[in-house]
Amino acid sequence: MITTHVLDLARGVPAAGVAVTLEIVRAADGEWVAIGRGATDPNGRLGSLTDGWTMVAGTYRLTFDVGGYQRDHGNDAPFFPYVQIAFDVQRPEQHHHVPLLLSPYGYSTYRGS
Repeated sequence: MITTHVLDLARGVPAAGVAVTLEIVRAADGEWVAIGRGATDPNGRLGSLTDGWTMVAGTYRLTFDVGGYQRDHGNDAPFFPYVQIAFDVQRPEQHHHVPLLLSPYGYSTYRGS
């Protein structure tokens, strides 16, 4: 399972309503294929990206529409239109939690638990 959550560091709250897409790179041709989409809940969390997907080892990518989120909260000219985080899953039976800490001019991520 792959889950995420987004925290808005500038406002000091979870970032609700951030659109997120999960993709995997196809080994055959190196193309990215979307396998899940959703938006963060009121607690900034999204746990349904891999619903209906059988986890396999590979390279995955999360794309966060942070520009849309920033515009929705009064920033008319966001610096980052989106954030993409690529990561390798070597043990598909494990839970992979990838949080995003967001501010108007920076972001950070890590492997959570």
